[in-house]
Amino acid sequence: MSDTNQVQDEWSEMVEQMNDAVADSMEQNMKAQAAFAESWADAVEDSIPDEETMSDGLQGYNRAYEVWMDAAEQLLERTTDAAQGEDVDPAEFRDIWLQSANEAFKEVMSTSAFAAANGQLVERMMEMRREADDVSQETIAQLGLPTRDDVDEVGERMVELERRQHAVEEKLDRVLEHLEE
Repeated sequence: MSDTNQVQDEWSEMVEQMNDAVADSMEQNMKAQAAFAESWADAVEDSIPDEETMSDGLQGYNRAYEVWMDAAEQLLERTTDAAQGEDVDPAEFRDIWLQSANEAFKEVMSTSAFAAANGQLVERMMEMRREADDVSQETIAQLGLPTRDDVDEVGERMVELERRQHAVEEKLDRVLEHLEE
């Protein structure tokens, strides 16, 4: 009976430790989410483009709009041609839209506004990734598992041990050579 009580006590202690680790992990996660929300708000506040960038972006958008309007006119003309009995290949409609989409995207993507927005997006994504990595490493550590830093440290120690072992082997070889002479 005492063995059963001891097993139950050990089990209860282990479950309590796991619950504490999960609670700590959730708390860290909430902190990281709050930090992300704050940094996102700061980034949005700082992301209002200057007048020149805004003007360039609007011009690119206007050029893209003109490309789409030209495509719509071409499609209307080809539809009219088909309605009047002309043999129109349906692939022409697809080609007009694909070509227009490519041109419109080029117009928008070649603006400094797009480049700035894309740069900010990538920067925010990298920051989010760093924060997520930090949270995952903290969670792993709280669960008592080795973190990336722990594994890196073990690897560095192994390299250093191999270097030392190699040096000792070289010294031993020299000693053996002297003894054989």
